[in-house]
Amino acid sequence: MTRAALAYGVAAAAANVAGAVAVASRTTWTLRALDALLSFAAGFLISVSVVDLFPDSIAVAGPIAPAVVLLAYLTVHLTQHTIGRHFHFGEETHSVSEIVSISALVGLLMHTFVDGVAVASGLLVSNRLGALVFVAILLHKFPEGLAISSLFLAAGAKRGKAILAAAALGAMTIAGVLLTDQWNFLRVYGLAISAGVTLYVGASNLVPELQDRPGPRIPLSFVAGCGLYFVARSLARV
Repeated sequence: MTRAALAYGVAAAAANVAGAVAVASRTTWTLRALDALLSFAAGFLISVSVVDLFPDSIAVAGPIAPAVVLLAYLTVHLTQHTIGRHFHFGEETHSVSEIVSISALVGLLMHTFVDGVAVASGLLVSNRLGALVFVAILLHKFPEGLAISSLFLAAGAKRGKAILAAAALGAMTIAGVLLTDQWNFLRVYGLAISAGVTLYVGASNLVPELQDRPGPRIPLSFVAGCGLYFVARSLARV
């Protein structure tokens, strides 16, 4: 394993915890700013999935890669609508039961594991792809940690437990990095799995959640996320 892979995994995990701390410490932020960040992240995530992860997964895994992408997408869809169906990105403003918060955490653990797989798999192809995937993941890690810790607090958990829930997500990201280096299956199919999961998070989690926001700010943030991806992609080739 490269030091870069582990460093990226640790940084992504730290962003999960930072989001949790922001909620638990009652740090002030605006929901408008959070919405714009999520929309921006969605644009970047979808771009890296379609333009880089999908074609590179075919180069690594061969003709079966598109089927693996679809299977990964469907798997996340099923888990999000069964185990973690109450989870949404953003602050939880309603009271929920403890079982709801735990089920959301369980549903997210698979997704965050794949975040680590994506980083490690990208770095196996090139440093450029690994860096782009890392940025895509980092952009939604803070809101993800914020959301899960907020959900735990809404269920009546203490601050420490809420932060621990986000830390568990971060730990699974690091586990994804470590296991990709050890398991040949993930070295071959990790990019395809990552493409399907990343596409789901951007297109099916984030975009629908923001569709009802009024004004041009959200769609412009989304386009800006796509634009930054292409800028970063060009700079990474220099």
